[in-house]
Amino acid sequence: MKTLFVTFAFILIATACFAQGVTGDWSGTLQINGAELRLVLHISKNADGTLKSTLDSIDQGATGIPVSSTTLKDSTLNLKVNAVNGTYEGKVNAAASEIAGTWTQGAALPLTFHRGGVAAKPAPKSAKATDIDGDWLGILDTGMGKLRLLLHITNTDQDLIANVDSLDQGANGIVVNSITRDKASLKFEMKSIAGSYDGTITAGVSSLTGTWTQAGKSWPLEFKRLKNASELEEPQRPQNPVKPYPYREEDVVYNNSKADVELAATITLPEGKGPFPAVLLICGSGPHDRDESLMGHKPFLVLADHLTRKGIVVLRADKRGVGKSSGDYPKAVMADFASDADAGVAFLKMRPEVDPKHIGLIGHSEGGIEAPMVAVSNPDVAFVVLMAGPGVRGDEILKAQQRLIEQSMGKSAAEIEKDAITQQAIFAILEKNEDDSTRDKDLRAALAGSVPDAQIGMQIKVLDSPWFRDFVKYDPAPTLSKLTCPVLAINGEKDIQVPSQQNLPAIRKALLAGGNKNFDIVELPGLNHLFQTAKTGAIGEYAEIEETISPAALEKISSWILKQM
Repeated sequence: MKTLFVTFAFILIATACFAQGVTGDWSGTLQINGAELRLVLHISKNADGTLKSTLDSIDQGATGIPVSSTTLKDSTLNLKVNAVNGTYEGKVNAAASEIAGTWTQGAALPLTFHRGGVAAKPAPKSAKATDIDGDWLGILDTGMGKLRLLLHITNTDQDLIANVDSLDQGANGIVVNSITRDKASLKFEMKSIAGSYDGTITAGVSSLTGTWTQAGKSWPLEFKRLKNASELEEPQRPQNPVKPYPYREEDVVYNNSKADVELAATITLPEGKGPFPAVLLICGSGPHDRDESLMGHKPFLVLADHLTRKGIVVLRADKRGVGKSSGDYPKAVMADFASDADAGVAFLKMRPEVDPKHIGLIGHSEGGIEAPMVAVSNPDVAFVVLMAGPGVRGDEILKAQQRLIEQSMGKSAAEIEKDAITQQAIFAILEKNEDDSTRDKDLRAALAGSVPDAQIGMQIKVLDSPWFRDFVKYDPAPTLSKLTCPVLAINGEKDIQVPSQQNLPAIRKALLAGGNKNFDIVELPGLNHLFQTAKTGAIGEYAEIEETISPAALEKISSWILKQM
């Protein structure tokens, strides 16, 4: 699922230097959807002569971002910035005055650094507060969901300054590059996310009414003044467990030696000696942490808590390149994540609390592709649970997904059909496996008229990413047909991302074709893609629903696993 409020608060950068003469400051500008992020890279040497660096993102107000790894070989600079899940690879010219390369963070973007920093402006000093100083809360409804935005305004000796927190996305302190007031008119611009606001201060200065514009689209947005922090209500998540837990919890690290990746994880262990059955949780698509956090929910935290209370050991890890795990997330494809899961099984097998004959996998969404990949090649996997796991090719899922999502947004039949034609053209281009330049040209032609010009470049980078091309062409049926261990496949009846009517029958067909006689296929009524009790299943409901996972889904999973024992 894509982020709705397109904050590039996490699209930060890094680079380094050339041999003995590259220490110092470097500046560059990242172009994102017509917006600009000015970056300053600070390079120095450690006592042993190796390089180290930090990064400032000027337009985001972020300074001293640690660069996890700075290496230089044959004039090629490679950087890893684990704090923002990004990497950079650039070529240092002979004069050591320029580094030309590519920043990768979900998408690949050109980035060139030049010698020298960005001239710093004197820091603003506080001044007498105006009548609009303070905090303002707005609810942005894009049709795909509602996001809480908290606007902070402060008067200084250099005029008004501001920043915004996108509360439901965990993106805080997004810099407002310019803010101007003319009597009752208030306007501000945020270059890092290509967004702007044009509003009016209402009588009594209790609210701002206006229009939010981003990436060529506009929505009404009203901010209301907050008098104190208590007015800012956090979303209720009653299923989140509260410490102390009635079981043990450990933060652990294990290695995927095949990929030179170190995975940071949490293992929860029932009280007692065991040995206990165990499961590894595998997240869906996106740079998820170990709790599979999204839309204010922590599904894997809730699932792990439920299963551990039932006497099952649970291991859940940050994806490679995410959180505290090492690795390069943007370059990873599904087989890479499956390899990481395989390493998780090996780790569980070594734990004395775990019964090595009863280790299973639970994969949600894309994780429902990777779990079977592991199970067919690893005899240590005793069972598999597919939560909204795909049963058909990725392009077929995306076709159904787009149609259902657009219907939930209220688009007309004509608009839906037009978008379907564009989508089919894109899939045909990706299927051809053309060379990079030809594929880029063809994708631009297919997107023209359907996507704002400023968005085409970024859209192409997403479509042409290794993961997306892998997913579109992948058919899970051959792997599913090789599964000989017990399988539980569950899906929500209202799921519009991996529709149950499309995928559950396909999973059943593949398992039967392979001769598997120990499986259970269940459609759970009234549940969405996250297995929440939903009204429509629309993505916009995810954050609004207090429930994280339906108790019916939790009980089905735990009772089925215990039956396998």
